[in-house]
Amino acid sequence: MYEINKIIDQIRQMPDSLVQEVSDFIDFLLIKHSGNQWELWLEFKESLDIEEYDFSAYLSNL
Repeated sequence: MYEINKIIDQIRQMPDSLVQEVSDFIDFLLIKHSGNQWELWLEFKESLDIEEYDFSAYLSNL
């Protein structure tokens, strides 16, 4: 198992763009494991998928 200091050192050696990805992933994990927040995220994602589907159907009918 990694020690926290080793992980922090690895992050410090990354370019800024990768550090942002690590930060985003940590946010994702925190939301995923907070129960209610994860359920809200799934509902939001499902609504986006439905909107995208409806829009593509609209475009094909033009």
